[in-house]
Amino acid sequence: MVNLTVGEAQTRAASVQVSGYEIELDLDTGESTFESMCRMTFQSREGKATFVEIATDVLHEVDLNGAPLDVSLLSDGRFPIEPAVGSNMLTVRATMSYSHDGEGLHRSVDPEDGKAYVYAMTFLDAAPRVFACFDQPDLKAEVSVRAKVPEGWSVLGNGRAQQEHDVDGGPVGWWTIALTKPLSTYLITLVAGPYHAIAAEHDGITLGLHCRQSLATHLDKDAEELFTLTGQCFDEYHRLFGIRYPFGEYHQVFVPEFNAGAMENPGCVTFMDELVFRAQATDSQRSNRANTVAHEMAHQWFGDLVTMRWWDDLWLNESFADYMGHRVCVDATSFTDNWLLFALDNKAWGLDADQRSSTHPVAGNGSPDAHSALTNFDGISYSKGAVALRQLAGYLGDEAFVRGIVDHLTTHSYRNATLADLVTSWETASGRNLSDWTAGWLETSGVDTLSVRRGPSTTIEREGGAPNGAPRVHAIKVTSYDEEGTATTVPVVLTDDSTQIPLDSSDPSTLVLPDSEDESWAKISLDSSAVARLPALLPQIDSAISRAVLWGALRDGLLDAHVAPDDYLHVACAALPHEGNDFIVGRVLTESVARAGTYLHTGAQLQQLESLAHDLLDASQPESNRQLLASRALLMVTTDVKMLWSWLDGHAHDGLLMDADMRWRVLEQLCVLGVAGRDDIRREKERDPSSQGAVAALRCGAALPTADGKQSAWETITTDRDISNHDLYALCASFFRASQQHLTRPYVPRFFSDLPATAQWRSGWVVQTSCHLTFPRFAATDDILELADDVLNGSVLDSFARRAISDQTDDLRRLRASRQSFGEG
Repeated sequence: MVNLTVGEAQTRAASVQVSGYEIELDLDTGESTFESMCRMTFQSREGKATFVEIATDVLHEVDLNGAPLDVSLLSDGRFPIEPAVGSNMLTVRATMSYSHDGEGLHRSVDPEDGKAYVYAMTFLDAAPRVFACFDQPDLKAEVSVRAKVPEGWSVLGNGRAQQEHDVDGGPVGWWTIALTKPLSTYLITLVAGPYHAIAAEHDGITLGLHCRQSLATHLDKDAEELFTLTGQCFDEYHRLFGIRYPFGEYHQVFVPEFNAGAMENPGCVTFMDELVFRAQATDSQRSNRANTVAHEMAHQWFGDLVTMRWWDDLWLNESFADYMGHRVCVDATSFTDNWLLFALDNKAWGLDADQRSSTHPVAGNGSPDAHSALTNFDGISYSKGAVALRQLAGYLGDEAFVRGIVDHLTTHSYRNATLADLVTSWETASGRNLSDWTAGWLETSGVDTLSVRRGPSTTIEREGGAPNGAPRVHAIKVTSYDEEGTATTVPVVLTDDSTQIPLDSSDPSTLVLPDSEDESWAKISLDSSAVARLPALLPQIDSAISRAVLWGALRDGLLDAHVAPDDYLHVACAALPHEGNDFIVGRVLTESVARAGTYLHTGAQLQQLESLAHDLLDASQPESNRQLLASRALLMVTTDVKMLWSWLDGHAHDGLLMDADMRWRVLEQLCVLGVAGRDDIRREKERDPSSQGAVAALRCGAALPTADGKQSAWETITTDRDISNHDLYALCASFFRASQQHLTRPYVPRFFSDLPATAQWRSGWVVQTSCHLTFPRFAATDDILELADDVLNGSVLDSFARRAISDQTDDLRRLRASRQSFGEG
């Protein structure tokens, strides 16, 4: 399909106003295709020629106002029309293909029981793969849907779904989904299949939880937790906004092979079904799931009720939902640790994105077309924007902040809005001019760095992230710690590059921590004396959020080549066994293991990392959250073959449950080490015939250190047009291994030619993800950087592949700088 530009969207929006979509889908026609009919009613202001989008190779009929049009006019997913001035009706009938890439109408078959499931994912520009439409966010319309499905299937959608009946009252294959309020095309969904359903009600709202049949028992055991969480979030959003949930029923559907964490379709939110925990789950996994539920619910108001006009205001959706998801979890649910998880996880994602050459402002990033907007669907649009909103709430006062949001939602209900509209509401609510704040926080890219200059009167130095950008005002707390960890905290507003604060840091044993409560968007630069104090000091600091900030500063120092890998490991090995918060333990372990083979790559470093995980496991209580965290980390780095086989034979640590997930983790490491093979994978797959088992088997197979295995996996990654997105991702993530570089070296240059070439027949989302996962990140040499630069300087690289390769190359440059700085490269 042709990539829609902002200019084309503006021209079409000025010419066309869409009233409604009547969509009819016949899903009972086979396993490869379905029949799609869409009848659009719209008004043309001046009768100008325009176009609709439809992604099909088999277009049967196009009828405009009763007159048939030549179907051969379809070109690159666009069909040209010349409407009459005033009211028009356009009918399009086509045979469409099911997808296997998580976009369009995705169809998958559960290998455990052979049952098929479908769901529509129409974000960002995938709606035309399901039905013909004017596919841009500012052409909202009411939507009604009819769907024919095989016997035994149920149907869900944006409105209430009901099965139709014949004259004798018997059910037929057709289902009707009630007419919706005006929606953007990217929010229209349909879910169909033999889904397991659990119903409830809260405050007059019908609630539903749904998953495939093979996950039914696992969803059932968490249903009470999920319904309680959903009700608490509804109550808090109603309290905050004073606007009732506007879309009728509220269904949460856990669907297979989903690309994102979740999608905020009004009335029918779809989630990746990995969030139905088939295996034992850590506390952080449950807390992150709660955040996802709260995040998607926030979208029902901000994104669904009021929608951005064009994709460069994507942050209006995602930043708001990210901020509200954490806030509401902390304020209204039992998951009160959500801001800690943000500091440990989400913020790191955004900081990495904001330091790459692809960085962009939170708002007004100037996305010229739909594809470039999708590539900016990143940690800046989520995490950095969430921090900006948190800062703004403090700057305006929470009452004025919320009052501005309510005014914005009320004024623009069921319509579209821009950043300027939202800022106007905040300015009206607060009586303050926000032009400087907006310029610094929303329209300037890059990360500020805060450092400390010691003395009787301590000075906080700020180095701006964007050389020509507007400066940001940081409203933060600064805390000093003496050698016993006793804290003294002062509030500070940083408006200049150098700010004196009333804390005495002349004693060399004093450590001063800017942004000690993680309220702003900045890196904290630790000098060598501060890093040296961390092993003894970290266990003495009472505040978990302050410890998280220090761990984050240590991580940033490692990535910036300011902290030596050996010093990073020394702090981790000394302080982590004394850390009392499992969220911090889990995140630091995960971060450290993720650096194995890159920043932590010498034999001594890997042995230290393995010993750290082993010591934490040995010290953990049986059946505890920490035991699970430590065991998962250990399995990623251990070379103890005897221990691994013992675990697989049922002789793991006391209290450690060897469920299917844990068994696959053990087997994967045995495959990496070359002591397990295809027969072992086959036997484990027979034990676990689930879809998760099938994906794990692919990971294990791609991890085998054999030339034939690598060749087979590579051919599948680069040539298989029918492989599902999740199967592809499993192969991509498992192909390059730090310990197998001698075997995979020939594939490193092939990555830069073979993976981008898949953009000719794979969707943008899949291309970007597969390039990201497969990137040879362990090959930190100058010649690899030259190869990357050569392909990036080429003119034919697909935008999705370009973004993934560019980002990973930037990360590789940081790794190269670290190895050169510390004599390891």
